[in-house]
Amino acid sequence: MSMYRRRFGRALVLAILAPVLASAAPGITLRTDKPAGIYQPSEDIIWHAQKSPDLTNEIIGASYTLKQGGGKLLGAGPVELKDGTATFSFTAQDPGAILAEVTGTNRDGRVVHALAGAVIAPEKIAVSSPCPDDFDAFWKTKIEELSAVPENPVLQSADGGKPGVNFWKIQLDNIRGTHIQGQLARPVAGDKLPAMLVVQWAGVYPLQKEWVTEHAAEGWLTLNIMAHDLPIDQPASYYEQLTKGALANYTAIGNDDRETSYFLRMFLACYRAVEYLTERPDWDGRTLVVSGTSQGGLQSFVAAGLNHKVTGLMALVPAGCDDTGDLVGRKPGWPYWMASAGHHDLKKVRETSRYFDAVNFAARATCPALVGLGLIDTTSPPSGVYAAINQLKGFKEVVVLPESNHHGDNHTQEPFLKRAAIWRASWLAHQPVSTKPTYGGEHTAALK
Repeated sequence: MSMYRRRFGRALVLAILAPVLASAAPGITLRTDKPAGIYQPSEDIIWHAQKSPDLTNEIIGASYTLKQGGGKLLGAGPVELKDGTATFSFTAQDPGAILAEVTGTNRDGRVVHALAGAVIAPEKIAVSSPCPDDFDAFWKTKIEELSAVPENPVLQSADGGKPGVNFWKIQLDNIRGTHIQGQLARPVAGDKLPAMLVVQWAGVYPLQKEWVTEHAAEGWLTLNIMAHDLPIDQPASYYEQLTKGALANYTAIGNDDRETSYFLRMFLACYRAVEYLTERPDWDGRTLVVSGTSQGGLQSFVAAGLNHKVTGLMALVPAGCDDTGDLVGRKPGWPYWMASAGHHDLKKVRETSRYFDAVNFAARATCPALVGLGLIDTTSPPSGVYAAINQLKGFKEVVVLPESNHHGDNHTQEPFLKRAAIWRASWLAHQPVSTKPTYGGEHTAALK
């Protein structure tokens, strides 16, 4: 799971923003015959592989694989780059995603490869397993457990480093003696403000002040919470030690029991953070947006699903979507519940994962949602993300990033960030979000 820095804070509009083209290193490019990479069942998908113009050496031993949702192998074969180009095809009968990879070696012995994704009837991609019958009852009891613990907010004023913005470190109490650690900022001017909750991607690291002060400068009352019960501004060595030690594989802590899963405290922290913002006298009582990337995208679905005071969510390459995808041949995304089960009983781990799966929280979210996904993302595979998106009950806009892996290398996630800025501006102006992108180069299509 990368620790890259990304902020953003009944119709479905799909923004297709670039050809389906990606390469891990100069050597081979790969694309589908349809620039958007969107197909229907029984439609031929044709991939075009081409040797990069900047590669003078011949590529030898090239081959391709096709994987269903990045998991089950659908096809494989040699790729003969005659005159530097080659094609191969596949016809999918069912909704889903396919990840194509071409790998070869040049005369210098360097391995070159490229990825390209395609999705078939994305609006029909279903979840891999049903929601637990007692899902709502379980989370109701957990919220009741949390509600029995006073918030006890402790704010410590500090220099946020940005003129016109007030900044605080904040601590709230959470279940079972744990705490929520974070940072809060707001513009100096203004009595009633729209609120934004920013939740964090995976890893163990300090919070940067600009993650709240920049949004505060836009006009937001902004709360950013750490995923862990840790101080937010210790030296890097402090977090490095925890990354190598007690929190080296934190997602697997207690993963065979819904009462002990590491995500229980994390998810309830999201709920409490929303409650805290809505109780502040400087909230405008109208707008409360939750925003996050990867693990933060997962938490955004959680916050909106658990607490209907959330009025909007923005999630970029959300993790934790359709954790049981392996049951239907798809590659599950991070946090890889089954792969990280360790010595725990696999059946218990799988059952626990269903109570923390983004798809089940998405099914309970009714607010407008902006979601970005990468067609070559192997950390948050598009099939699982679409399964979650298709559960959302409110207006939703999907920004498809065909060239983007999970990290967003080469600025491939910029189209989503531009859309997120437009959504934020609309919320600040108390105007409906535009359903038609205003930046250039995109193709849009409505999914029925």
